[in-house]
Amino acid sequence: MAIAMAVVIMLGFSMQVAMGRSTFAAPVLLHVHALVFFGWTALFVLQSALVDRGTMTLHRRVGWIAVGWAAVVVVLGIYMTVMMVRRGAAPFFFTPSLFLFMNVLGVLCFGGLFAAAIRLRRRTDWHRRLMLCAMATLTGPAIGRLLPMPLLIPWAAWGVTAAVLIFPIIGAFADRRRTGRVHRAWIWGIATIVAVQFAMEIVAASPPGLALYRTVVVGGAGETVAPLDYPPFPPM
Repeated sequence: MAIAMAVVIMLGFSMQVAMGRSTFAAPVLLHVHALVFFGWTALFVLQSALVDRGTMTLHRRVGWIAVGWAAVVVVLGIYMTVMMVRRGAAPFFFTPSLFLFMNVLGVLCFGGLFAAAIRLRRRTDWHRRLMLCAMATLTGPAIGRLLPMPLLIPWAAWGVTAAVLIFPIIGAFADRRRTGRVHRAWIWGIATIVAVQFAMEIVAASPPGLALYRTVVVGGAGETVAPLDYPPFPPM
């Protein structure tokens, strides 16, 4: 499953380059963010391979590198989202307020599931399933680049979440076929992802959420963008 998620991520972002929607002339920090993100993906695949080979000592050592790397993924993910919203650059298929909270809460969801997996690292059945749920959340941006997002308005965010959930649901069904029951880690992981999606929608349209949005964009081009209106479609 780790390889499948890595393939989805590679397809999503490479398609953007192939279609001319991304360029290597982008700001340096955007390239740093991409390198950190892809580096994490490679690290996740490596860790899965180490487990498959039974090299658990090396897996545990590399795991502490992954802890620091995951923290950088969270911090950079939040920072890049804030910068995009401040520039008024939210994708046109999300309202700016939803984009802000979707990305911030989404990357915090990853961080929370990852932290839970580390906390339960001695309970390997929980550890690996929660880690897969955490990684599944990071496929969201790539999936959003593969889906026909304009056609999913106003349910674009839910469309991405539904696709993200395919990975843990496959894992849950595999458990049921193998053992006759679904491991509780899958239930907690899936419930967390769904709960965070509901929270995104609620917070983005709430008075406190809108107040925080206005605080974030003050002084930037995003200050002139209505937080609950969809940005105009780009020229064809």
